[in-house]
Amino acid sequence: MKIHPVKSSGFIVVTTDKGLCGGMNTNILRALTQKFKDMQAVGSTPQTIAIGNKGLGFLNRIGAPVLAHLTQLGDTPHLETLIGPVKVMLDAYTEGKLDAVYICYTRFINTMKQEPVIEQLLPLSNEQMHQEAKAAGSHSWDYLYEPDAPAVIDDLLELYIESLVYQAVAENMASEQSARMVAMKAATDNAGSVIGELKLIYNKTRQAAITKELSEIVAGAAAV
Repeated sequence: MKIHPVKSSGFIVVTTDKGLCGGMNTNILRALTQKFKDMQAVGSTPQTIAIGNKGLGFLNRIGAPVLAHLTQLGDTPHLETLIGPVKVMLDAYTEGKLDAVYICYTRFINTMKQEPVIEQLLPLSNEQMHQEAKAAGSHSWDYLYEPDAPAVIDDLLELYIESLVYQAVAENMASEQSARMVAMKAATDNAGSVIGELKLIYNKTRQAAITKELSEIVAGAAAV
């Protein structure tokens, strides 16, 4: 939770493994590119972790350092598969190699709307924690910690960060399914429109050919 000057930042980039989901991946990667440019302008070096095949391919193309990656998650996220890459980033932050950690994903709002988000994970924001405490209620408890408060808090904070990453991956998967459904419906509607237009053109061309043949037959009969 200590705030210090940001010289090196880490990004957990959550994207999909497959395409055909509209501009979902494009939007989050565009926002990430702008964030990279802003940080490089002030001399900050980005380090990344890729969750999802599309993000991994993008980071490799632009030459961004990838500390770890995770692909082929399937339709359901599992926390035990996410712990490894997340721990790589947490260890780098604990060792002082990173001054801030961000997570990039697509937030699920509703079926028709998904929002690209870049949120700061570390150091933890006091404002965010105050908002969560306010949402939970004003009542507080005084606990006794064993073995001691710092050891318990350290473990809890690590679990908290892992849960935030899990939530981001789950929301990204929900956004993927919604975006794919909308994109495929639009593709189906467009295909139907194209088929209707081509059928109309075909019928007009066929009718013109028939009319031309009849004209030739009538002209030949009249000549005889």
